Amino acid sequence: MSEPGRWVRERREADARYNDALTALDRALAAASSQDAWSRDDAARLATALIVYLQQITAFVESKDRELASSLDARLAPVDRALESVAEIRTQVATLRRITDALTRQSQVPSLKSQGHDAPLGTGDMGLATTEIAYVGFEDEFRGSDEDISTRLAPYVEVFRGATDVLDIGCGRGELLGALKAAGVSAKGVDANGEMAAIARGRGLDAVQGDALAYLVSRPDATLGGIVATQVVEHLEPEYLMRLIAAAAAKLRPGAPIVLETINAACWLAFFSSYIRDLTHVRPLHPETLQYLLRASSFERVEIRYSAPVPAHMKMATIDLSADVLSSTDPAAAALSRVAHTLNANAVILNNLMFTHLDYAAVGWKPSMSQ
Repeated sequence: MSEPGRWVRERREADARYNDALTALDRALAAASSQDAWSRDDAARLATALIVYLQQITAFVESKDRELASSLDARLAPVDRALESVAEIRTQVATLRRITDALTRQSQVPSLKSQGHDAPLGTGDMGLATTEIAYVGFEDEFRGSDEDISTRLAPYVEVFRGATDVLDIGCGRGELLGALKAAGVSAKGVDANGEMAAIARGRGLDAVQGDALAYLVSRPDATLGGIVATQVVEHLEPEYLMRLIAAAAAKLRPGAPIVLETINAACWLAFFSSYIRDLTHVRPLHPETLQYLLRASSFERVEIRYSAPVPAHMKMATIDLSADVLSSTDPAAAALSRVAHTLNANAVILNNLMFTHLDYAAVGWKPSMSQ
């Protein structure tokens, strides 16, 4: 028998028992009201009939609730399946839109192969760019909209305000490049993903495809007014990251800032959601680790700036006892206070481990010439 059918049968049986109990209660009331005086047996019979009636009405209501819930679940099941299909279609449409954008850009770029050059990835062979387009779609779905990311990156604009020749490593779709441009800060982006760089260029931003370390090494020393990399360092092998930071120290002008933002692996929620969701991540970085790496490369005033706090409703709640309970000398109240204190202390410990901030940035400055 199907689940809805079972609840219907149980509700009908509970309905029959309820009606029998109601009939018995009516008879007991009629018998009692016809007598001038009640005996103990009369009172007992009436009380028994009333208790049985109350038991059966409770069972009837519960069975009715189960039947309604089962019926509602059965009706919502097709809706849930439809919503799953909508999510699948949304992902597929977003990917197709990115492929269409790439094909459009390809059709607008003069054929470089006819001139004896290889077309850049993202504007040439679509077979080569498929995985890059797929990752752009991944960013679209999980990292957030352009507006959301621009809002989250706004504090970094202030770090570079007034600077020139800022390099955005792993510039992605160009959200930070666009914000820097709007603030009058000249900046260039480099991204290993050719499709990402192409999207940024399509927005009128200065972005190239390439390896970040190779690009840095090719620059003259002390020519960059700032370096920023948001959600990039977790994609790098440790040796590559250390070489990148050392190169950044050489290529920055004295007094110029560096900003390295990544997922806060010290927050368990961030690690078990944002970090492990992305299969291109190589290694999580504890805030103290990234701070050390910058200090070891001679950067000064290195600080950790946390962002994206976990919403309060996702944290473990504490127990607030009334003043009467807290000040009471009653043993039960004292025991309750001790339990609440222990639970609250444990909630604070777990919140500090699991539900702090989803991201952080290590921010430092190259020493100035006078030092």
